[in-house]
Amino acid sequence: MTSRLKLIAGLLALAPLAAFAQECPVEGDPLDLGDDAVSALYDCIEARMAEGYAANGDPVAAEYRSWQVTSTRPALAGPHGERFLQTFANGIAADQYLKFAEEGVEMPAGSVLAKESFAVKDGKAVPGPLFIMTKLEAGEAPDAGDWLYAALMPNGKDMKIQQSFCAGCHLNWAAQDSLAYPMEDVRLTSQ
Repeated sequence: MTSRLKLIAGLLALAPLAAFAQECPVEGDPLDLGDDAVSALYDCIEARMAEGYAANGDPVAAEYRSWQVTSTRPALAGPHGERFLQTFANGIAADQYLKFAEEGVEMPAGSVLAKESFAVKDGKAVPGPLFIMTKLEAGEAPDAGDWLYAALMPNGKDMKIQQSFCAGCHLNWAAQDSLAYPMEDVRLTSQ
């Protein structure tokens, strides 16, 4: 191969990295962003998040983007470190979750929720963890409401978390089967 072809091949190999490194600037206070600005920011960062989460072959990271999205756009959520969250529900979870019921909620075993997250730092959107909740069979994790909590770092590596830490917060919504829903103004309604 000629040196010119090697150079072109090398540049083509770097093209995905350039897209991955794309900056997503934010002007002003993230708390003051309107719907259009948040949607534009998400459009800028979503492919980078999905690619990063899937980098190590996690099965949830590989498929969650094909699941039911539960909100019209990401929204800030204080309990997850002032990150914007976009929640996806697998086929087992979607019908019950999209009811956004406040009492008597019982998610079926096998329900999985994946929450993409990003934050704004130094005027740029940066990917955060992918938070994953999996509903287990009754009695498998009674101290956590029978939920298994996990998270992936933006590079797809497992994030070290303590089940008790996540459950300790989520159990505040015990009547909702430990579900803290998207903010009301961005919730989708069930079909």
